Amino acid sequence: VWAQMVELEQEVERRQRLGPESAARKALIASSYHPARPEVYDSLQDAALAPEFLAVAEYSVSPGADLKGLLQRLETVSEEKRIYRVPVFTAPFCQALLEELEHFEQSDMPKGRPNTMNNYGVLLHELGLDEPLMTPLRERFLQPVMALLYPDCGGGQLDSHRAFVVKYAPGQDLELGCHYDNAELTLNVALGKVFTGGALYFGGLFQAPAVLTEPLEVEHVVGQGVLHRGGQLHGARPLGTGERWNLVVWLRASAVRNRLCPMCRCEPDLVDDEGFSDGFTREEPTTVDVCALT
Repeated sequence: VWAQMVELEQEVERRQRLGPESAARKALIASSYHPARPEVYDSLQDAALAPEFLAVAEYSVSPGADLKGLLQRLETVSEEKRIYRVPVFTAPFCQALLEELEHFEQSDMPKGRPNTMNNYGVLLHELGLDEPLMTPLRERFLQPVMALLYPDCGGGQLDSHRAFVVKYAPGQDLELGCHYDNAELTLNVALGKVFTGGALYFGGLFQAPAVLTEPLEVEHVVGQGVLHRGGQLHGARPLGTGERWNLVVWLRASAVRNRLCPMCRCEPDLVDDEGFSDGFTREEPTTVDVCALT
């Protein structure tokens, strides 16, 4: 019991350091880093987005748009699991973003881990890509789409995100064990490069990993994004050859998570932090939209 208490205290201290350490890295990067592809940092342009994605977003804000009409414009990977796929970025934009990420990776700038399970990758807010790229992507395009796909999971109330790129390569991370995301909803976009293996696999909603027997496997397609609920049990198969880079966006709705933490399934006890942090807010939302409460 004593050892568990010490471990718990160490984890609390680690989490308390995350915000200040991340802010320090972001400030140093902003002052000292020289991008290889500065155009990536410009405000998100429609030219970076796949025509199919633009069409989906445009339909979602049109008068009379409904789920049936939206599903005609998306690939349904699994109706039962509510997993969908759509092209998100153009090939040239994927290439430019990859070149910039590799340039940053090879620089001597400090780098934060994307999450507790991935050791290799980039936190986009530290690189300065949240404001020009990820926030417009969430507000202008993902929010109206998710509102139709997942209204019961806060899809229409997304007010923050955590975006990061994960890298899988020989001698580095090769696979990812099954887990849930600290998100109401997730977008996972394959950026490249050339690789074999590494397929995503999915179980049930908040399913215990131990009882995962026949998961659904989904192959990556460069430029295309997989949309799923954060509580959908999932993981990644081992990489075969090459390198795989994916952009993962955890989409969060404080109206949902303020009532029920998606990780412990309990009412959260909040502490103050900087930026979006984990997506909770102290303000009471005017409406509550809770996924899988029953």
